[in-house]
Amino acid sequence: MLNRRFNRVAQILFGNVLAGISIAWWKWNHNAHHIACNSLDFDPDLQHLPFFVVSSKFFNSLTSQFYDRKLNFDSLAMFLSFFLLLSNRKVESRGIELLGLLAFWVWYPLLVSFLPNWWERVLFVVASFFVTGIQHVQFCLNHFSSKVYLGPPSGGDWFEKQTNGTLDVSCSVWMDWFHGGLQFQVEHHLFPRLPLCHLRKIAPLVKDLCKKHNLPYNCVSFWKANVLTIQTL
Repeated sequence: MLNRRFNRVAQILFGNVLAGISIAWWKWNHNAHHIACNSLDFDPDLQHLPFFVVSSKFFNSLTSQFYDRKLNFDSLAMFLSFFLLLSNRKVESRGIELLGLLAFWVWYPLLVSFLPNWWERVLFVVASFFVTGIQHVQFCLNHFSSKVYLGPPSGGDWFEKQTNGTLDVSCSVWMDWFHGGLQFQVEHHLFPRLPLCHLRKIAPLVKDLCKKHNLPYNCVSFWKANVLTIQTL
């Protein structure tokens, strides 16, 4: 991209304003997920009590090292962005982040209000959530059925933790648009800054590397990934 300022403006526009997701929260959450992939107490992407769990160990009231509290219950996801932005944590451009989120909660309800009746308004909101939900299903498939552990990753096993905690979804090239690159989750975790258009190119290289060092390279069909996830839950 052009420069840091341009990137920041684009992040606020597409994240906060148009999607209603705080970019600061996303970085905070997603960086922790990548560092400690599938750690029950360090990875926030596995900490969804009381809605669902991926391991019976959660029933022992684990302490989340990310949220710094016992996991007796979890806040509703829609409020987590505001939880960070209104906390005492250091947040880059806090005011702009909040204005971006407030802008979303102005334009989106306003857009819905222009529909002629309540039935169409409800249908529009449900349809938008359903379409977005397809992406969230993909997030679940990539990690929920994979190997989990307690504690942080140790100094020499980061690569192994990434391959153990991720699942690729096999698909044809013409279905890449549907998965949006998320089907190459192993590759994404090993090379998180690599553009999505190159993930398919490096997949055979990553597979060979895992085979060479006797590391897992998990890849199943979309249907099988759904089955494994449901069985885990």
